Amino acid sequence: MINNHIMRRSIIYIFAIIIAFAVPIQAVQAAAPATLRYGDSGVDVPDLQFRLKTLGYFNNDAITEFYGKMTEDAVRRFQADYGLKKDGIAGESTWTSLKKVSANERELNLLARIIYAEARGESYKGQVAVAAVVLNRLSAPGFPDTIEGVIEQSGAFTAVDDGQYYLQPDSQSYRAATDALRGEDPSRGALYYFNPKTATSKWIWSRQQIVTIGNHIFAK
Repeated sequence: MINNHIMRRSIIYIFAIIIAFAVPIQAVQAAAPATLRYGDSGVDVPDLQFRLKTLGYFNNDAITEFYGKMTEDAVRRFQADYGLKKDGIAGESTWTSLKKVSANERELNLLARIIYAEARGESYKGQVAVAAVVLNRLSAPGFPDTIEGVIEQSGAFTAVDDGQYYLQPDSQSYRAATDALRGEDPSRGALYYFNPKTATSKWIWSRQQIVTIGNHIFAK
């Protein structure tokens, strides 16, 4: 009796584990963008168009839920520039490449917020450079691989710690974020920046300094 009871409890426990892990897997699968082609419509189309628009490929003023000729042409141009098959279809490889170099609407807002919080007193060039540092960290070892993760990593940015990150950014911050997403990098590949007048970390001074823009020294 004891052995049978233990066996029944073990079976129930195993099923509970299977169910617990199955739900997150289904959720992840549901969240994956669909393969999109001419004539399609749905909630993933606006995200595709927005990302292409931030990179300068989709030039229509309105974001829609319809995958028309303009969207197809934008996808083809992106594919051509990034060495992908130029079929105008937003499949897995196109989505993967696009997400590495673009931002959705929420991520653009986060990038604009950190620009405004960290560099609103700097020149436009200095603001783009701050955004570029965030984007450079995405592919650098030791940093998160999402814009949100980089910005909100513990201790990464003073403005997040002191609350300025939650201020409403201005239009110039959005423009600087967009230009950085399109490849502008006045920081020359920097992963860090600091104000030499206020920096208290001895470690930051050990980094290889690349360029000074306004009040910030940019470094690797």
